[in-house]
Amino acid sequence: MNIQALINEKVSQALEAAGAPAGSPAAVRQSAKPQFGDYQANGVMGVAKKLGTNPREFAQKVLDVLDLDGIASKTEIAGPGFINIFLSEAFLAKQADSALADPRLGVASEEQKTIVADYSAPNVAKEMHVGHLRSTIIGDAVVRTLEFLGHKVIRANHIGDWGTQFGMLIANLERVQKENDEVSMELSDLEAFYRESKKLYDEDEDFAQRARSYVVKLQSGDEYCAEMWKKLVDVTMIQNQRNYDRLNVSLTREHVMGESMYNDMLPPIVADLQEKGLAQEDDGAQVVFLDEYKNKDGEPMGVIIQKRDGGFLYTTTDIACAKYRYETLGADRVLYFIDSRQHQHLMQAWTIVRKAGYVPEEVTLEHHAFGMMLGKDGRPFKTRAGGTVRLADLLDEAEERAIKLIESKNPELDSEEKSKIANTVAMAAVKYADLSKHRTTDYVFDWDNMLAFEGNTAPYMQYAYTRVASIFAKAGIAMDSLEGEILVSEEKEKALIAKLLQFEEAVQAVAREGQPHIMCSYLFELAGQFSSFYEACPILNSEDAAIKQSRLRLAALTAKTIKQGLALLGIDTLERM
Repeated sequence: MNIQALINEKVSQALEAAGAPAGSPAAVRQSAKPQFGDYQANGVMGVAKKLGTNPREFAQKVLDVLDLDGIASKTEIAGPGFINIFLSEAFLAKQADSALADPRLGVASEEQKTIVADYSAPNVAKEMHVGHLRSTIIGDAVVRTLEFLGHKVIRANHIGDWGTQFGMLIANLERVQKENDEVSMELSDLEAFYRESKKLYDEDEDFAQRARSYVVKLQSGDEYCAEMWKKLVDVTMIQNQRNYDRLNVSLTREHVMGESMYNDMLPPIVADLQEKGLAQEDDGAQVVFLDEYKNKDGEPMGVIIQKRDGGFLYTTTDIACAKYRYETLGADRVLYFIDSRQHQHLMQAWTIVRKAGYVPEEVTLEHHAFGMMLGKDGRPFKTRAGGTVRLADLLDEAEERAIKLIESKNPELDSEEKSKIANTVAMAAVKYADLSKHRTTDYVFDWDNMLAFEGNTAPYMQYAYTRVASIFAKAGIAMDSLEGEILVSEEKEKALIAKLLQFEEAVQAVAREGQPHIMCSYLFELAGQFSSFYEACPILNSEDAAIKQSRLRLAALTAKTIKQGLALLGIDTLERM
């Protein structure tokens, strides 16, 4: 149950009954401090201002008609007109029991929507590098959350698999095949192959001519070029899939929707935009002038959708992309996890999409932008030599560091278990370090913080789960065999339950805002509340059998909530560390 939504609805009804205009926001929020209750309604002041009445007097009118019977034990007016709401212990205990009995931990399914999520998007014939990490793992965490809430989610891995560079790549692939009979599907260093192709293109005129002719042949559907192109895509996706599998990212080959998919849509779109009077010729190119975007002289900005040589641009593909996602995939909502530097480009493409009527207003096109990953020097994260960090190398280093960490903490583990734990901790650390930061900000990549057992880190969260699970292992009791019901006799029990019951609010916020850090913050706070509860309230040593069962039930609900919350982030838990 979303308690915040329930109270919000009750306060909204009371506001209206007290004389507020219909639809006035109740603005119910979780309270920042326990002395202000569990929730706080902040909407009274705004309404009182509109009505020209005293906020505290109006707050009293609201309280007089506010029906929180069976939900709150106390309500009070604070400050200039806030309403503090203290939940009743009986209500909390009942909701916690319901959550524990529910495989979904009390999280309701939402009305199903079809949601297309565009994330990861590496390029063909290039290795994935750290620049692809944020899009991949932020997108994947949001996708998992949306699916958990019952939505039909279509993953779209919009790979860069089209363009003029494929002429030189096909020409080089042909050269390598002639020399070696065949090309290994292990093209061990795609980057080197790409660089070699570019060097040949720049230095060998015969090669460059052949490359240019292959671009034309590929775009006109030549069978040989299409076969070579497919080989390059396959080699790349095999390598990328290794990274996805290592990172526990839910993308597979079937989710690939490359730029090439939209190729046939581009000429009709340009023709349609011309017919609608949106596109016009300018210096031989087809351009859409947008009043919404002005150049430095205050004139409408021109967005080129077809070059004078007939070639198309990324904008044209992105227009086709949005059209396809609505018309063919039936999207109700489209999410793009693309870095913040692409914002204006996307907004321009979508402005054209809306003007052309390709996607109706009720279907949202959302750019969930993210900042950059920085080194400790505050600059974009690079190798010591100043090159781009390959994602596979980053993951290798994470595993090496995690093995040393696990050896220092638990030296008696056998090598197989040590390797499994190190792998789980390493991938979790890389992902959580990113996911725990606000999506739109740049963040500093720091190995020491990432693998620390203190603070809001993956090792701390995984250990928090292991610690709770160990209570049951020590007692020889299965989490699912507990009896009795949850009782509240201590303040720390109440605080823990209140936090446990905010799980649904965190899940819905991640889905709504595309912000996985909300879940990380929630889980970190939950782990802290459990620690306080564990120190203040004996569990296995409790002399009262009913209280012992109640506290074990609270421990079980905590463990399940942490496990489920981390699973939504694509992070595995461990039964022991």
